[in-house]
Amino acid sequence: MTFGAQLKNYRIRKGLTLRKCSDELGVDPSNWSKWERDVNPVPKDIAVLEAWAEFFGLEDGEKLGFLDAAALSRRELPSDIANDEKVLAALPTFFRAARGADLDDAQLKQFIEDVRSLHSPDGKATK
Repeated sequence: MTFGAQLKNYRIRKGLTLRKCSDELGVDPSNWSKWERDVNPVPKDIAVLEAWAEFFGLEDGEKLGFLDAAALSRRELPSDIANDEKVLAALPTFFRAARGADLDDAQLKQFIEDVRSLHSPDGKATK
């Protein structure tokens, strides 16, 4: 789901019209409409996005997904990902796989170990 679709869903879930929502958040209704339709780029200011997430009552994973979708809508990596050296090191392998390139057994095994290590407390791959 695009960032704009998420934005629209959260507004509707809160029971607000586009105009009422934009008024409450202090933004131009025309801009809000363009964000919902993915016409205009999303604001880069994380404080603005976090304020919107709070306004919509987003917490934990839902908030993180909202912020991730905002970054991706600008064709950027989320900042926590962009600052993680382990993740960045694994991305080229992921890109090759996503493009349909065959990975040899060693590359695939290394990629799986890298991903597993991202989620283990000591940074070591677990099975």
